[in-house]
Amino acid sequence: MKILRFSICTIAFVLLSFNVNAEEGVTKLEDIVVTGTREAEPLKETPSTVNTLKSDEIKAVKSTHPSEIMNRIPGVWINSTGGEGHITSIRQPLTTNPVYLYLEDGVPIRSTGFFNHNALYEVNMPAADRIEVIKGTGTALYGSDAIGGTINVITKAPPLKPEIEINPEIGQYDWYRLLISGGHTVGDNGFSFDLNATHSGGWRERKLYDRYSTTLRWDHNFSVTSNAKTIIGYSNIDQETSGGAPLTKADYDSRPWYNYNTFDYRKVETFRLSSAIESEIGEKALLSAIPYIRWNRMDLLPEWGIFKSGANYAGYESTTQFYSLGLLTKYRRDFEPLRSRFIIGVDMDYSPGSYQEKRLIVNRDTATLKYTSYRYDTSTANNYDYDAAFTGISPYTQIELSPAPSLRFTIGARYDDLSYDYTNNMSTSSNRPASTEKSFSHLSPKVGATYAVSDDLSVFAAYNNGFRIPSTGDLFRAGGTATTAVDLNPIKVDSYETGVRGKVGSMVTFDTAIYYMQKKDDIVTYNIAPGNSQRLNAGKTEHRGVEVGVGVQPIKEVGMNVSYSYAKHTYDEWKVSTTTDYSGKEMSIAPRQNLNVRMDYTPAFLNGGIVELEWSHLGSYWMDDANTEKYKGYDLLNVRTSYTMTKQWELYVKVLNLMDRAYADRVSKSSTGETLYAPGQPQTFFTGVVYNWGE
Repeated sequence: MKILRFSICTIAFVLLSFNVNAEEGVTKLEDIVVTGTREAEPLKETPSTVNTLKSDEIKAVKSTHPSEIMNRIPGVWINSTGGEGHITSIRQPLTTNPVYLYLEDGVPIRSTGFFNHNALYEVNMPAADRIEVIKGTGTALYGSDAIGGTINVITKAPPLKPEIEINPEIGQYDWYRLLISGGHTVGDNGFSFDLNATHSGGWRERKLYDRYSTTLRWDHNFSVTSNAKTIIGYSNIDQETSGGAPLTKADYDSRPWYNYNTFDYRKVETFRLSSAIESEIGEKALLSAIPYIRWNRMDLLPEWGIFKSGANYAGYESTTQFYSLGLLTKYRRDFEPLRSRFIIGVDMDYSPGSYQEKRLIVNRDTATLKYTSYRYDTSTANNYDYDAAFTGISPYTQIELSPAPSLRFTIGARYDDLSYDYTNNMSTSSNRPASTEKSFSHLSPKVGATYAVSDDLSVFAAYNNGFRIPSTGDLFRAGGTATTAVDLNPIKVDSYETGVRGKVGSMVTFDTAIYYMQKKDDIVTYNIAPGNSQRLNAGKTEHRGVEVGVGVQPIKEVGMNVSYSYAKHTYDEWKVSTTTDYSGKEMSIAPRQNLNVRMDYTPAFLNGGIVELEWSHLGSYWMDDANTEKYKGYDLLNVRTSYTMTKQWELYVKVLNLMDRAYADRVSKSSTGETLYAPGQPQTFFTGVVYNWGE
């Protein structure tokens, strides 16, 4: 850590000793997107809501957490849980459930069954070239988990000429970060790399965070018609998990920096290797294959795992690891009649993993409320010790055609055949099911259409069916419901949406969507009697909303971008006991309104630099599923400014929570009815320099 701190300070000093318009990306009709079909296609012919964060915007924001860049998209709320940990809300309430699919250059970051809601910290987002978000249920190319949205982090292509960029950054609360990227192309081979070394002491107790990540990319042209893109990604993360832990109302008001935890941790190590190989067959066809491998390990002692156990407290310590061997294949053929396109492919994934969990006895100081120490509970066996191998084979097909020049239909289907081979390495109990095999299958139809009203206006509509299978946690570590949890079936989703996108003259761009989604067979823990419960596919929920994105540039130097969403998430059927029924209630931590407004000014005296003022508004939401009390939400202001000193040098400063408002990232009620507040980040300053070298 001292080496990283010294290196960043030294580089910053050296850079500043020299002589010293990030245009914000707006989704436009002429934009090209790649996530829907794993190859370039015009946005105006894509029957789904796709938002793109482009390179200029990513560079201008210089995000210190995924939420800082992602929350600029209409209908997206990424919530901070400490370090770069996060919980996501896209067309769903804020949830840790596996209803999102996270990709890097079209390849899933994690395997189905081993979902982690923090998965975005496993990729190097500040170094991304683009980030594409498909909101709602995914296309035929994506299966389980692609319900609320699909996030695709796209790496930078190698530059044609040699270049390197060095970006040291320092900030309040012991924040140090060093970003380095570069590359070169020689003949048929292009190389690029990105490095990310980050340390944060955190503004409150137990918020320490260290991260080291690297991404290597090699592009090779075999011929004019064949090429390969090989990506290696590695991340090592060490953090204290309770940086986003909640407090009582009294402590939240008087000492938000306080923390009840003293020994929690999360250590993550990830490795990914993929090679996307494409070959054109004649002028009308393309064959592609992406073999990949993944390896992931997480050691965890979470603060949220501590609970009252009789007169004492208990917790757990766990290790999760898995590796993957996978292959994504696709064949695409174009035909002249009706400008038709036919796509067929098969995705394959084999991911064996393991999970061990030890029970802890936790000591708590009743005066300070701090959990002060722990020891392993030797009076009982481990909570869990099992192996679970996931296997997936998923063929899909998609047809696109245009019966009229301005009208295009997309029809697709995907069949997922998925299974777990589970081996219990301990004795069977009510908490631990016996070794077994579980198989799931699902057919997902998709249909959509786009219509170009004019060169400046396009409309679309779509129906998509989706699903998610129960995760390994749902099935094999469901606590006292484990013996019934193994009988769970997939959660099914029907999603409908329509939207309009276009521009008015040269000053205004807009992108709007209306959606309705129904989830069936959702997983409900039904309490039969105290100490006797079972998990059932008995839930039904409804999700509906409006999303609006507008960009206005009245003059060259001034621009404004507005992202707004209104959503309502309700329990249609959700009975958790004979006496408790949430049917008809709104889901908790599901704000109806979310607004983000950015004003940017690029005067000539900044030499291409920018001043941006950002207003973020999160509306009120229910703290619990019984809808007994609401949190009012919050309003925050952020400011960013940069100055281009020379062609090679840039200086920037940003302030998050400019007015130093006290707010809560999340507010919820405990099982005993106590209101708990996870305090948000206070006013925080960052500054850095960027050095660009290139021919």
